[in-house]
Amino acid sequence: MASLVSCAVDGGVAVVQLDDGKVNVLSPAMQAEINAALDQAEEAGAVPVLTGREKVFSAGFDLATLRGGGPAGRDMLRGGFELAERILTFPRPVVMACSGHAIAMGLFLTISGDYRLGAAGPSRLTANEVAIGLTLPQAAIDVCHLRLHPAYLSRVLGLAEVFDPDAAVAAGMLDRVVPAADLLDEARAVATQLALLDPDAHRATKLRVRAAGLAALRASITSEFGAAGA
Repeated sequence: MASLVSCAVDGGVAVVQLDDGKVNVLSPAMQAEINAALDQAEEAGAVPVLTGREKVFSAGFDLATLRGGGPAGRDMLRGGFELAERILTFPRPVVMACSGHAIAMGLFLTISGDYRLGAAGPSRLTANEVAIGLTLPQAAIDVCHLRLHPAYLSRVLGLAEVFDPDAAVAAGMLDRVVPAADLLDEARAVATQLALLDPDAHRATKLRVRAAGLAALRASITSEFGAAGA
């Protein structure tokens, strides 16, 4: 089976690219490969840059598995939010290079990065759950409370508003928008600069700043989805 994720480490930066040939659905297999790539980056002491395919970062969870419910759906949900938690607590800064559409869990992963770049263009960034008849998990709300501007929470979560990249900056989904052709080069440049930070001071400070939100997220993951392997 073809790999869903590639990881290239060079000069203290690890470029992690999601590419399933379609819309980068965050299936359990995709989640496992992202985690393996983050393991590789962590072992190398590198700053990860997460990016997707041209015009799409990720369309979120596999809806068939999600709507099927049961252990498979629960495990996929838990794995997705544990991946967001890992990015939020990663020992080095994490740069997101949002290459296109970021929908539902794809959006929650995007906003979890420490520095979020977006490609200019007609991309859609949205938490579309209520628009398709799904109640947002508390874990998703916790991630958004950590990273979005408070004035936008109702529009993002309760109204399923669709944001283009420029509007996404105002909402706190992205930090900056750059031309699509320059996205990866700019993300590498940001990551190279962030690699100069003292890693111990960075992680300790990040965990202090996010302590209350991370505690809420961990409690929500456990209460909603149970422990891994349960």
